[in-house]
Amino acid sequence: MSDEAILLTDISDRIALLTLNRPKARNALNTALRQALTAALEDAEARDDVDVIILTGADPAFSAGLDLKELGAGRMQLGGDGGANSGVTDAAPKGPFPPRTKPLVGAINGVAVTGGFELALNCDFLIASDKAAFADTHARVGIMPGWGLTVLLAEAVGVRKAKEISLTGNYLGAEEAMALGLVNQVVPHDDLIARARALAVDIVNNDQAAVRQLRATYEDVAAVAGQGGWNAEARNGRAWYATRGFSADSVEERRKKVMERGREQIG
Repeated sequence: MSDEAILLTDISDRIALLTLNRPKARNALNTALRQALTAALEDAEARDDVDVIILTGADPAFSAGLDLKELGAGRMQLGGDGGANSGVTDAAPKGPFPPRTKPLVGAINGVAVTGGFELALNCDFLIASDKAAFADTHARVGIMPGWGLTVLLAEAVGVRKAKEISLTGNYLGAEEAMALGLVNQVVPHDDLIARARALAVDIVNNDQAAVRQLRATYEDVAAVAGQGGWNAEARNGRAWYATRGFSADSVEERRKKVMERGREQIG
């Protein structure tokens, strides 16, 4: 695939490595990248030569979240793919990814912010570079989560810590994220993909029918308690936009402030 592609795909040893490739935009999720990611995940799910998927970003970031320039310019609509304006039901897909049965490992190589944080949370588990950092800046930008952050973050770190993370917008470094249970391992930056691939090989070497059934069981168990939370997040997001409306100018102004504050916190 061309170096100019916004999503890079490498398939080998029954592992699909997907790399978000908008490094100059810190891998912000514009419409084209979101569509490319959905297509690549659907392809990996359908392929007989793929058992495990790894998702990472081109340095220096994992993903800065939704492309706020595109959002601020009015070229992107919130909702419609599990976002805050769309209804979430038991049968409806939830989160930023299409339905899948195969494990998805997040290899977090840099900052994962807001929608990028939600992208990470929707992976099955996370391996982080020592350069990784996480932040939820929805409240700083003035938008609402729609990919399950209020459910998945609370599941990972507990509801009180999740509230602190979301209400302050402060960054978590990789080591703190591991101490909280948000990520499984922290490794030196240059070892990140090798470590993620080693874990993927461990999964590949198992009985794949059993792997997928176990993963499905975990998802079913989580859904028993979590479905109401997904519904509540979608309902509150719709209410926010219905009463508050959406201002492209305000989003762009806040985006600049968020970027400045992020640089101050993590360099």
